[in-house]
Amino acid sequence: MKTKSLSALLGCALLASSAAYADIYDDAVANSARSKKDRTVDERRKPEQVMRFFEIQPSMKVLDVFAGGGYYSELMSYVVGERGHVTMYNNQPWQQFVKKAVDERLKDNRLQNVSTLIVKPEELAGVKEQFDAAIFVLGMHDLYYEDSENGWPKIDRAKFLQGIYSKLKSGAVFGVIDANAKTGVDNAVIGKTIHRVDPAAVIKDIKAVGFVLEAQGEFLGNAKDDLTTSVFLPENRYNTDRSVLKFRKP
Repeated sequence: MKTKSLSALLGCALLASSAAYADIYDDAVANSARSKKDRTVDERRKPEQVMRFFEIQPSMKVLDVFAGGGYYSELMSYVVGERGHVTMYNNQPWQQFVKKAVDERLKDNRLQNVSTLIVKPEELAGVKEQFDAAIFVLGMHDLYYEDSENGWPKIDRAKFLQGIYSKLKSGAVFGVIDANAKTGVDNAVIGKTIHRVDPAAVIKDIKAVGFVLEAQGEFLGNAKDDLTTSVFLPENRYNTDRSVLKFRKP
């Protein structure tokens, strides 16, 4: 009888904890401080499901890899709270492209638990901070090509991924999202031209540095996407067929 009662209590506690975290994610998305521009893409990006799936929780230190203008950095800042911290990481070419958006998002110290980090991808391992989780949203394809004419450098993909691995604590989640290309494509070409990537290559390369693939989310899938057109077409913007990959550092 006592065992059954204890099991029931534990079950209730787990349900209550899950409900509490669900509220945290929904509350982050509903935060009145967020911009209208960010809100317009929420339905297509499903950030509350993304953060829940990647186990972003209060008090965490989170690395937002190639954070761009910081859409997810701001959302995660609300989830991790005052005792947590979010590091917006961009390399210099990315930072030059998104500087105005980053400055606007961080002006007047409006996100006090968010800081920026700008280093070469190959130098990430030298950063002192350790993180409880990392996310890499819509940027993995950029590791497969070089575009010197437009200022995008060749990146040592393995060294960069090893750097991310080294910065995460044991048990940490590394969450990756990107737009899918067809299986077997040349990622060096596809990444540069239509900004997609073969998910099989992503999984192989990330597992190669030590991460374990734990789960794949289906909630950003789009069966109508033919996987061959640019993600920047108006009809494709945040509406492509996207892989949602949850890796974990053992």
